[in-house]
Amino acid sequence: MKIMKLVMSLMTIAFFMGSLMGTQSKATANGTEFERGVSVNVKMMSYNIHHAEGVDRVLDLERIAKIIEDEGAEIIGLQEVDNHWSERSAFEDQAKWLAERLGMFYVFAANLDRDPLNEGEPRRQYGTAILSKYPILNSENHSLTRIGNTEQRGLLEATINVKGNHLHFYNTHLALTTAEREIQMKEIIAIAGESKGPKVIMGDLNAVPESIEMKPMYANYLDVFADQPEAYTYSATNPTKRIDYIFTSSDIKTVETDVINTLASDHLPITAEIVLERLEPFYNGGK
Repeated sequence: MKIMKLVMSLMTIAFFMGSLMGTQSKATANGTEFERGVSVNVKMMSYNIHHAEGVDRVLDLERIAKIIEDEGAEIIGLQEVDNHWSERSAFEDQAKWLAERLGMFYVFAANLDRDPLNEGEPRRQYGTAILSKYPILNSENHSLTRIGNTEQRGLLEATINVKGNHLHFYNTHLALTTAEREIQMKEIIAIAGESKGPKVIMGDLNAVPESIEMKPMYANYLDVFADQPEAYTYSATNPTKRIDYIFTSSDIKTVETDVINTLASDHLPITAEIVLERLEPFYNGGK
């Protein structure tokens, strides 16, 4: 009887030790290592919304929201977004309005920042925004170089937690001159190069694919529309140019792309369904 009890005790200890060895997370001297994020398909969208004014010259944020909703986009980079800017957009905080309407997280980046018309009112801002179904862990707007007194441009960077996969997401709207875009493109490559892991870079780059300023981007990232040279995005009424893009790092697979036909803005939105799969365990707590 004592022998049986001893055997049972040893089996219990062995089972307990095996459970510890097989656990998916473990404590370390510097922090905690969590289980890998699951493989997940995510639908992206890049859209220059022209402050929600359509080709018909009607201001309609609901129309923009409906396009995003109907396409099932989960992470969206928006350009030409107003924030209490002027009467043209009814002084609306457009990024906040869209995020609340769609039930999403968001960040807004002001590339233009002006005093209010009346004391005590919000500052008048114009720039880019990111909407996301998934939590945005952190964000930063990087000012890009401009030449002379041209419009200030920026690169809005965000880290998004997509079911345990940390996606580095960049949204931009580049300058109107080739000289500025050449500098800005190199700056974007350098900024994105500081982060490790899957990356998506999107926006209105104001340049066609064969432009000299696009070469650094093609040398470092994958154009999801590379096999569709006629995926024109501008103008919405007569699309003859491809100036809106979605680029990914080489560790991201793209399964579907589309150009959406709509007159809700002067640009056409583009979408891409990508696959995120964590290659390394997510580590938290160490330095």
